[in-house]
Amino acid sequence: MDLRKTIILAKKELHSLSNSPAFYGICLFFTLFCSVWLYYLQRYFTMNMASLRPYFAAFPAALILVIPMLTMKSWAEERKLGSMELLLTMPFSEWELVLGKFFAALMVVVLLLTLSLPVPLSVLPLGRFDLGVLAGEYAGALLMGACASALGLLFSSLSKNQAGAFLGSAAALLFSMLINQFTLTLSLPSFVAAGINFLSLSFHFDSFSKGIIDTRDLSFFVIATALFLFLNTRVILFRKWR
Repeated sequence: MDLRKTIILAKKELHSLSNSPAFYGICLFFTLFCSVWLYYLQRYFTMNMASLRPYFAAFPAALILVIPMLTMKSWAEERKLGSMELLLTMPFSEWELVLGKFFAALMVVVLLLTLSLPVPLSVLPLGRFDLGVLAGEYAGALLMGACASALGLLFSSLSKNQAGAFLGSAAALLFSMLINQFTLTLSLPSFVAAGINFLSLSFHFDSFSKGIIDTRDLSFFVIATALFLFLNTRVILFRKWR
């Protein structure tokens, strides 16, 4: 795999995204949603607490909509325009193609997290916040965003159009973000609850939101992301030789 080719593809994808009005809509939606969640829905200033956990609790919900909007065009649009066949005949490996689109999506996730920084910066002077906890929360958000992006790209490669890619990845993310709520509301055997929690992205994000970097949750995000990317390469390989 040639990293230079991957970077070239990532730049091309970022250029395409930045020329789309939806890109700016995604940035605006994420920023407003998380801010409204904290200041209006959670009534943060009435909590009298030096913690931003309520703010980061909005990130999983926001990603359910943001990531499908971000990734739905990646492969589905290539198929619709007929450019996927041309792309597959070019001297790029499946991993270079997949990682190029993944790195572009990841850069957008980094941008979204950067745009969210004014909220923590605005409240830091109001209390004694633990910067280590804040760093852990952002690290978890980045890992969760990377995993969600890889899942969204996989559904985009499986779909024939953008609508199918959006609905498929949104449904998958909704399931993976909220499935752990069943363990909180239902009385389930411990092994069943553990299995359900294992499948939940928001469950693995929870320790990061407390400022705790648990190697089990870190490993889950890394392995799940790698698995989704690997499956994406298999789909592309199948398209190439079909």
